[in-house]
Amino acid sequence: MAYLFGTQVCADLDAGARREWLVADGRGGYAMGTLSGLRTRRYHGLLVVADPAPARRMLALAALDPVLELPSGATVRLAVHEWASGVVDPVGHTLLDCVEVRDGLPRWRWRVGEVVVERELAVRDGCVGVVHRLVAGPPVGLSLAALGTWRDAHAERRSGDGLRVVPVADGAVVEDAWRIAGPGFIPAGDWYVGAYAREEAARGLNPVEDLRRLGDFAATLSPGEALEVVAWTGSRVPPPAGEIVASARQRAARIAGGRDSVEATLAVAADAFVVSTPTGPDVVAGYPWFGVWSRDTMTAYEGLFLATGRADEGRDLLRSYAATVSDGMLANTADTGATEYNTADAALWFLHAVGRHVEVAGDDDLAADLLPTLEAIVAAHLAGTRFGIRVDPTEGLLTQGVPGYALTWMDARVEGVPVTPRHGKAVELNALWINGLGAVAALRERLGQDAADARRLRFRAVEAFAARYPSPHGWLYDVVDGPDGDDAALRPNQLLAWSLPYGPRLDDPRPVHAVTRALLTPLGLRSLAPDDPAYLGRHRGGPEQRDRAYHQGTVWPWLIGPYTDALRRRVPGQVPEGLFDGLVAHLGEWGVFSVSETADGDPGHTATGCPYQAWSVAELLRAWRNG
Repeated sequence: MAYLFGTQVCADLDAGARREWLVADGRGGYAMGTLSGLRTRRYHGLLVVADPAPARRMLALAALDPVLELPSGATVRLAVHEWASGVVDPVGHTLLDCVEVRDGLPRWRWRVGEVVVERELAVRDGCVGVVHRLVAGPPVGLSLAALGTWRDAHAERRSGDGLRVVPVADGAVVEDAWRIAGPGFIPAGDWYVGAYAREEAARGLNPVEDLRRLGDFAATLSPGEALEVVAWTGSRVPPPAGEIVASARQRAARIAGGRDSVEATLAVAADAFVVSTPTGPDVVAGYPWFGVWSRDTMTAYEGLFLATGRADEGRDLLRSYAATVSDGMLANTADTGATEYNTADAALWFLHAVGRHVEVAGDDDLAADLLPTLEAIVAAHLAGTRFGIRVDPTEGLLTQGVPGYALTWMDARVEGVPVTPRHGKAVELNALWINGLGAVAALRERLGQDAADARRLRFRAVEAFAARYPSPHGWLYDVVDGPDGDDAALRPNQLLAWSLPYGPRLDDPRPVHAVTRALLTPLGLRSLAPDDPAYLGRHRGGPEQRDRAYHQGTVWPWLIGPYTDALRRRVPGQVPEGLFDGLVAHLGEWGVFSVSETADGDPGHTATGCPYQAWSVAELLRAWRNG
């Protein structure tokens, strides 16, 4: 439950800046930064708030820069910033003694001779509490320069845009949107111009913005005393910063419960993604830039809710998602500004999630409530719905696809053109379809209803699957009946044929072995075999470069769940010793206390994408618990 980093990491600018921390506020907002303290992303800040839901986040408090005044009169700046000129100033990271992430919360300690100062923080419900405490040494003066803004988390703000700041007795109100308060406040109004975010530059995006210095908080501290600052949105006055931090640690302890250290860490990590929104419980797909995506939510459902004892919240979430079903499809996301129905698999994952919830929680009431919705999803797929999604009446398999759309989870597009369109009968969609029919049949039987129709549909699809998908290469076709015929690319999608509880589960073990040989890495599974001409082993560069590599070899940690299930169900007793070692080590490597979205396909497998990804955490947690 704790990761401790010494000077070799946190006092080294590059090493410390490569490792990030995140504390989520339970609403879709967060605080986030790096171990060294350097802001490397436009998304980094001490208060980023959901406004009002995760689809739109606003950066409020960017930083609190500490300055020590020693008994000698000398001043020492403990912050660190990088500027568009290439200069790094100040360089307070060089004074870091250590950084600890315990219970998911970061704690920094700076040492200046005999003076030791630490910082702790936590966020909850649109509020951040930051505590600076003098741990050792003589009395010192401490001031904190509050750097603020108010802008979309995906954007930047420049000094010419202005920022409306109204000083009050103990702090300031910014843009009538958020407030900051603490002791000894002295207003200021200058701008820090040209703040540079190196990770945005690496992603081919604008890396420069300006930050307004709102003012300085100040106090004289003796050992054991603290300077506490809070910042918040809304009308409710928050508790003191120390109480916010203590409450967050208590919450983590409750979540960890009696779990082993790995499971406890993953359970605390999972808590960051389950949020309360104006419409009820929901799931943030990834921090810092993703909001709510139904495919990710349903894929991660079992790990986030059932493996963590949150079935009550899960029940409410499933009911609210059921209300979004339209023509047999689940609303996918509103991140783009409008609710979109543009996925062929979210509704199929929904069938799976409801089935697993009822089986694990014994929730017959939910089964009775949602069964009509599940049957409507099946009926819509049989009749045909948007984007050519329909069941082929000749063999009972699911097909999909129209020009310009990528409807499977491999959904990257470049200039509107899908990189991996996968039109036709994609292997995992049909594994999910067969599994969904099995889940519906099981729910009917559980409720004492006739399940013969669903059983017949499933049996017919299983027979067709067994006849159509095995390829002469020793693995399953990724797509059959596509525009160019059958696609024999070696991808991990076929794992769902064995991993799902009602999947088709062919007898031949060779496909799972083929996947192991070509796709398995310490951080998950590659999305394409390295010997494929289309393979791209590095997920780097600007948006176009990254999108082209996204599903063409890039490693996806979430696939460790289907892979582990496939091993257990296809080759009993063959889960190899140490299978999870790379991912467990990764919990302290990049997004500390969590699992990244992706990694490079080439050896080294450097993490990429979101440092904190819901389905990566959920599937590792589920696989670990079942281990």
